Amino acid sequence: MSVQWKIMGQMLIEIGVISKEQLTAALVEQEQSGEKLGTVLIKQGALSEQQLMESLELMLGIPWVHISKMQIDPEIIKILPPHLISQHKVLPLKKHNNSLTVAMADPLNQQSIDDLSMASGMDIIPVIASERELDLAIGQYLAFRPDPVMERMLGELSQDDKSNYTTKKFKDLINTDDEAPVIQMVNAMLKQAVRGRASDIHIEPQDEQTRVRFRIDGELYQVLSFPQSSLAVIISRLKIMAGMDIAEKRVPQDGRFRLEIEGREVDFRVSSLPTSNGEKIALRILDRTNTFTNIEQLGLTINNQEKILTLAHRPYGLVLVTGPTGSGKTTTLYTILNEINSVDKNIITLEDPIEYSIAGINQVQTNIKAGLTFASGLRSILRQDPDIIMLGEIRDLETARLAVQAALTGHLVFSTLHTNSAVGTIARLRDIGIEGYLLASALAGVISQRLVRRLCPNCIQAYRLDEATAVKLGLPEESNQEFYYSVGCHMCRQSGYQGRLALHEIMVLDKQSRQLISRGEFCEENLEMVALYEGMRTMKTDGIEKARKGLTSLEEVMKAVLLES
Repeated sequence: MSVQWKIMGQMLIEIGVISKEQLTAALVEQEQSGEKLGTVLIKQGALSEQQLMESLELMLGIPWVHISKMQIDPEIIKILPPHLISQHKVLPLKKHNNSLTVAMADPLNQQSIDDLSMASGMDIIPVIASERELDLAIGQYLAFRPDPVMERMLGELSQDDKSNYTTKKFKDLINTDDEAPVIQMVNAMLKQAVRGRASDIHIEPQDEQTRVRFRIDGELYQVLSFPQSSLAVIISRLKIMAGMDIAEKRVPQDGRFRLEIEGREVDFRVSSLPTSNGEKIALRILDRTNTFTNIEQLGLTINNQEKILTLAHRPYGLVLVTGPTGSGKTTTLYTILNEINSVDKNIITLEDPIEYSIAGINQVQTNIKAGLTFASGLRSILRQDPDIIMLGEIRDLETARLAVQAALTGHLVFSTLHTNSAVGTIARLRDIGIEGYLLASALAGVISQRLVRRLCPNCIQAYRLDEATAVKLGLPEESNQEFYYSVGCHMCRQSGYQGRLALHEIMVLDKQSRQLISRGEFCEENLEMVALYEGMRTMKTDGIEKARKGLTSLEEVMKAVLLES
């Protein structure tokens, strides 16, 4: 932390915003996390974001601006290159003669101001903006802004017909100096996706053009297109980065690679698929700086948080996290493991692939070709004196039996399963072949979840649900209740949504539900009635509660509930 920020901490004490004890605690955490002092103080609850901004404005004499309430000309943003905007966490706001007003999270950073001045050739006038608003605005503006490097490289690539792409140029694909046009083009595309908070990149060949789409907050957006003649070399470059065979185009392939993008380590999982128009590439983005949160930040209700903590601190048993692909199951599992990780516990994971590294946990990557499957790996793990085991997924009867056996012999086992509801997990395991009496003894609980889009806080508005709409949605009891929607603004690309949160349904098995499962004489409806009696709240109930709080819209909740049913 800079000397200026230490002085700012003392000044915050002098004006009575924080106490000396709060500053000391924040400085200790700041030394460990490397975050800005203001960010740490907000996280610790010592002060609010608004209090920090108002205090900085008072002490520095630098204006504080609400970026979310401003309309910014995209041409102004183009004055600064994207990498500087992301690197220094700044956003150009307006230009007057030879002066450029720039919103900054750290207006005391003279090095940043000098870099921006040199890049723009203008005098920089800093104003203060919250780090949260800057992160959101930068992601929104840069995700759909054509990168100058990408545009230039596309122009160069389009001049080369696919048939004329010589062997010499293909050698450029394995260069490490990043000078080849295709390397610059691919790197620029990956950086743009990371800046825009995309979770996936889809490169899809069409009849004459290839389109590139980013998945942001669960929705796909087209961000650019390029000629078909450039497709082969771009895909070949991605395959080389991912350790895939560039000569094989007839069968699907999988790979992965890691890049450092603007100081952040980012993993990319790559999948190729032959289509009628050529190979399609999909990349899953795993930002290693966002590995997991603490349990309080999972968006759980107090009731559900208590249930998860109860399951996480059990001495033994099988705990399953269920939901469709992309529903945040892995994030939940990593968060739970991080919560219970301690020096007195031997925690071993078996994953395919290892998405994030957690200090103090032994993580194992499956290798099908070498014979290291979930089943064989689990047998070996059980000989390693584990206390807690995490299996990436239960896929077959053999793995399921071993997981149940491990839970019955004194181990706490976590895993995932693709089911639509907590109660449906029981039927799925019975269908796989697990006997009811074993399941009743081993299974501790099921966490079922879905992701929904979070309402944009900058354009949210309240409304009363009319009776006709309530009946149409199958919620007559919610008639005339207050809910929320967002009208759309520049901060959310007019979508009304910004980010995502999870809806949960957590079933902790109790005496009655265990008896029902053990006898094997149940249907899902009966088991759900017993689970509700034992305290389970349905995903629909959880979603409606979060919609009432303005966290998401009623439409998003009902869409998730329909997927569940």
